[in-house]
Amino acid sequence: MKKIMLLSICSLVLLSSCVSKKEYAALEAKQKETQDLLNSATVKLNSCLSDKAASMARVETMKDQLVDLRKANQDLIDTKGDLTILTKKGSENLEKSLESLKERDLKITRLQDALNKKDSVTLAVVTSLKKAVGINDPDIEVNVEKGVVFISIADKLLFQSGSYTVTSRAKEVLAKVAKVINSKPDFEAMVEAHTDNVPYNKPPLLDNWDLSVKRATSVVRVLENLEVNPQQLVAAGRSYHVPLVENDTAANRAKNRRTRIVVMPKIDQFYAMVEEEMKNLSEAEGN
Repeated sequence: MKKIMLLSICSLVLLSSCVSKKEYAALEAKQKETQDLLNSATVKLNSCLSDKAASMARVETMKDQLVDLRKANQDLIDTKGDLTILTKKGSENLEKSLESLKERDLKITRLQDALNKKDSVTLAVVTSLKKAVGINDPDIEVNVEKGVVFISIADKLLFQSGSYTVTSRAKEVLAKVAKVINSKPDFEAMVEAHTDNVPYNKPPLLDNWDLSVKRATSVVRVLENLEVNPQQLVAAGRSYHVPLVENDTAANRAKNRRTRIVVMPKIDQFYAMVEEEMKNLSEAEGN
């Protein structure tokens, strides 16, 4: 170790003796400049390495983002395809719904036409009955109730008190009614008899039910004798259970004792009109 130190000292002595102080100073300055350049280059290199690392990190992040964007784009493409299918199906369903609504509207229109025809015939029946029976008699009322024609005849015009035998005067009125019913073979006539609530028990009849039914069948028999088709006739007794007013006075009880003849289209005939309209609708759609 001592030998090495001695050699170094000798070398410095020799070198210092080989160059001048001026040259040595210049070399020293050059060395310092070189060292400064080296230090600066090192700093720049470290900065570049840091920037490179940051750039590589950004590149990796952008790669990940690119993968995500590509996946999102594919998802959008797939969704678009699904939406196209759904939109197509929705359009088809909408068209079917519109066609269904259109068909339903046409059916409703046809049904309304059938109802209008029924109402027209009903109105014609009312007019005929009013002309035939007359509307000046306070004991006879011709009107329309819930789409059907009815003739309401007061009890005192048809029967004697407590009797179910039709009076002669009533037969004249029923003859006019029979003429109108005969002109409408597609209609039915239901004879509906009502009593008051005074208990009735005269053998062979047991009560107000018997009396109301017997009065209805008596009127039906008169109409049948007047050549009304019995297939058009219906006899119905309602007893005192459907009063017009309270049975609390003699006048009110007299009002409740009545017989109604309800003239109405046969149910099967009415549906036949509807079916005919539906058939016309189908034929029209086929053309």
